[in-house]
Amino acid sequence: MTKYKILLASKSPRRKELLERLGYSFDVISIDCDEVFPENLETEKIAGYLSRLKANAYSSLKKDEVLITADTIVALNSEILGKPKDEDHAREMLRKLSGKTHEVYTGITIRTTDYEVTRTDVAHVEFSDFSDEEIEYYIKNFKPFDKAGSYGIQEWLGMAKVKSITGSFYTIMGLPAHIIYEELKNLTGN
Repeated sequence: MTKYKILLASKSPRRKELLERLGYSFDVISIDCDEVFPENLETEKIAGYLSRLKANAYSSLKKDEVLITADTIVALNSEILGKPKDEDHAREMLRKLSGKTHEVYTGITIRTTDYEVTRTDVAHVEFSDFSDEEIEYYIKNFKPFDKAGSYGIQEWLGMAKVKSITGSFYTIMGLPAHIIYEELKNLTGN
C-alpha cells in the first residue's frame, strides 16, 4: 500500500490496532521525549505540538521511512486532564468529567526525511452522571492509568456513560484514522 516503511512511534495498543485495521504494515518504535509544552499554548494546539515534538526527537529516520507520532489530550473548560498519577487522581478526573461535555484533541505528525505535516482533530464527548460506585468499578476493572482523562472510550465507561459524541470516535481512541489514511494516501499517491 506504500513505498515507505511505516514507523509508528507509540506505546498505545489502541493506536497499533487502529493502524492495523486501516490495512497498513508497520513497525512500532519507541521515542523518549519530555512531553512538555509552553504554558501559554492554546489548548487546541497542545496535542499537535506534542506530536511534532516527538517526531522531531527521532533522529534515525531513513529515506524510505515514514514516521507517525500522535498525542491525545482531554480538556474540560480549557483544563488539561492528562494521564492519572494514581487511583485518587483518576477518581478526581472522572468526578470532574461526570455529567459534562469535554473535548478530546488528538494531534498526529507524519514525517519523512523531506516532508512533515502535523494535524489535530477534535471530538466532543458528553457524559451522563457517574456514581461513586461506577467510578470505583471502572477504575478497579479497567485501570485507566495510561489514558488521558482517565478513561478509554472503547471500554465500559464509554459504553455505559457516553450520551453523545460529536466528531470521530477514533480521534477519542487516540488516532484520527481518517486523517492518517488521507495523509498517507497523499504521501504515497495510492
